[in-house]
Amino acid sequence: MRLIRIAVASVNTTVGAVRSNVDRAVAIAKDAAKDAATIVAFPEQLIAGYSPEDLVQWRAFVDAQWVELGRFARETKDLASVFALGLTVSRGSHLYNSAALVHRGRILGIVPKEKLPTYNVFYEARVFARGTPGLVDEVNGIPFGDLVFDFDFGGLALEVCEDLWSPDGPMRRRSYAGAEVIVNVSASPYRLGVVATRREMIATRAGDNQCVVAYANLVGANDGLVFDGGGYVAQNGRLVLDQPRYREGFGAVNVDLDRTRRLRNENTTWRADQETFAATSPGIRRVKVDSETTGRDGLTYPVPANRSFFLPGPGPTTTPREDFCEDLLDALALGIGDYFEKVGAFKTIGVALSGGRDSLLCLYIARRWISRRFGHLGADAERAKAREILRAFFMPSRYSSKETHAAAEQAATDLDVPFAVIPIDDAFESELQAVEKMLQPGETLGSMARQNVQARIRAERMWTWTNSASGLFLQTSNMSEKAVGYTTIGGDMEGALSVIANVPKTVVNYLLDYIIEKTNMPGFVLTLKKPASAELAEDQEDEKDLMPFPVLDACFALYAGEKMSPGEVRDVLVTMFPEHDAAKVDAWTSRFARLFTQSIYKWVQTPLCLHVRDLDLDRERALQLPVVQRTEWG
Repeated sequence: MRLIRIAVASVNTTVGAVRSNVDRAVAIAKDAAKDAATIVAFPEQLIAGYSPEDLVQWRAFVDAQWVELGRFARETKDLASVFALGLTVSRGSHLYNSAALVHRGRILGIVPKEKLPTYNVFYEARVFARGTPGLVDEVNGIPFGDLVFDFDFGGLALEVCEDLWSPDGPMRRRSYAGAEVIVNVSASPYRLGVVATRREMIATRAGDNQCVVAYANLVGANDGLVFDGGGYVAQNGRLVLDQPRYREGFGAVNVDLDRTRRLRNENTTWRADQETFAATSPGIRRVKVDSETTGRDGLTYPVPANRSFFLPGPGPTTTPREDFCEDLLDALALGIGDYFEKVGAFKTIGVALSGGRDSLLCLYIARRWISRRFGHLGADAERAKAREILRAFFMPSRYSSKETHAAAEQAATDLDVPFAVIPIDDAFESELQAVEKMLQPGETLGSMARQNVQARIRAERMWTWTNSASGLFLQTSNMSEKAVGYTTIGGDMEGALSVIANVPKTVVNYLLDYIIEKTNMPGFVLTLKKPASAELAEDQEDEKDLMPFPVLDACFALYAGEKMSPGEVRDVLVTMFPEHDAAKVDAWTSRFARLFTQSIYKWVQTPLCLHVRDLDLDRERALQLPVVQRTEWG
């Protein structure tokens, strides 16, 4: 047996905090070394934080990362583990998103990322150059390029995040060149459904290339990107480590590299492909490492937990519904918490409760972060933190019902959050009178203007509270209403962080139903008894104003996600919703396309949004559409 122990580490970094990021990594490195780890994989851009974006244009920022890489090497020189970590490296006039390998106080080599994502939330090709097959160079006297490292335990190669997501990535040629272990340093943001994809893909890559893949992911939130952490080790197609997500630290597993060698020899197809590669492809630089790695005599063979090589292990203990809801709620909670703590400008978090579903969900998510962050202190201390940090405000107008007031107050009580009632009727009347004086003959103060005035008064008061209490004002609009402009500029679109701007209304309702199932909190039950409404006018209901939310969300998914024309969307919806008249579906489709196009100017003005989907309403990071356009083509 040729046993090694592989650790994958998740670190909660902050962009630009190069010293603090390395301090956190050094602490984890020492703990992993105590656990007899042979190899420790850290995330992508560990030193810089992800994503550094245009910060890498500052030479001092890049130089500081190299200095901190040297410090990491010095502070781990007495450890026998091999460390892989990510940083930005300058070579000539180019910058590279790279992985560095460190052992016994030495920087052994630097490997640049080859596949640079420039889609969805990523802009890497804007600032980084890509590595190329067969690249051999040096940076500051350190080998740089397409490298395989030969250790006393076997061959090891590095790659960076997106390199893994391409079947034509560097893993194939490096495994053919002798690497048995491929370490992928990654910063892969959370998106709904991505976890299963990652897990399956990593196992597939390990099988395709007959190697061991160690994958380490970033944890924490930066600039609206939420990283769920976790990590995997897969050996020749079999997943052997699935590290829990949403927490900083590491997990480790023993691996027998003789098994990988044997499976390579048994797989005649892989062997033939490797022989062809060796005869026709450019050579990859081999870096011989003379220093000894950690002693492995104490490692034991990785036997199954159920002590059977033939029987399956224990199955999942959760349902798909529970997995979906808990995962999404954890991601959003982490997004709020890291934004609150990392920005450093806030002491409190405020939510303007409307008595409706969106604001209630946002308050619950903020309270969930308090539980995750301070739960280890005990129940009493956690509740005290909730009352110290969180604030819930209810600002009723003449249109606010007693039922809504009762639901909001009870929900705040359920969550043990301070609750204040601040009526806005006097300000509402005063504002209407002021605007009347601004109107010219023939102009009237319409219903929509009256509704928007209420939303703007509430937003103004929240901003004033923010200035006075160092508060983080959470914006609570959902994606469905944002997509069609069912929002108020200067009103419910206001806030410092948009929590659910990329969560469809159908998902909002689904999450609240789930929370009621789990907790049966009375305030939540009261809220969901009422039709969704902002209560800005008599008998106002959101679905009556727009269309049924399942139809609206389907329109968005097909039009903005699948890039269908309005006519194609209509054809799908007729089949999808047979309970609705085809003419009505046609009208809804046309209305959606018109409102969506007209509302782009609105949703580009929303505050920073948490990203939890591949398709987000974010002109800067996701759906990049021109504000000025016409849909004559549709």
